[in-house]
Amino acid sequence: MTTAKTNSNPSAGGDRLAGADSGLIRDIAEVPAVEVITTAGLHLMSAAAVKLGLGDGEGDAARLDLDEARKLITALAGLVTASAPDLGTFHAAPLRDGLRTLQLAFREASPIPDPPGQGPGESFTGAVYPSGS
Repeated sequence: MTTAKTNSNPSAGGDRLAGADSGLIRDIAEVPAVEVITTAGLHLMSAAAVKLGLGDGEGDAARLDLDEARKLITALAGLVTASAPDLGTFHAAPLRDGLRTLQLAFREASPIPDPPGQGPGESFTGAVYPSGS
């Protein structure tokens, strides 16, 4: 699968792909799995943070949606847990840290906290407690 812009200018040769030297084309076959996995993890983290009202924009707290955040955090936990052995510490550690931060933020935002081990993603990670607990 290739992502590319097309050149629809007939005088330039019709619908040819833009030149590879333009930097607009990247063949997915050339992207390392670690990069795909970490990118997916970052997207899940960002979406979960927004659903937890943690964005830095005005009115972000009004966007709080714990049901959606739970789904995203659980998906992130599954991805991180399943892929960590293949990612290695360098790539897995930041994903684990972000996941834990989101799990704690969920616990704080929830009006009725889940029992330990029942929070989002905790079936994959085990119970998450604030530091010092």
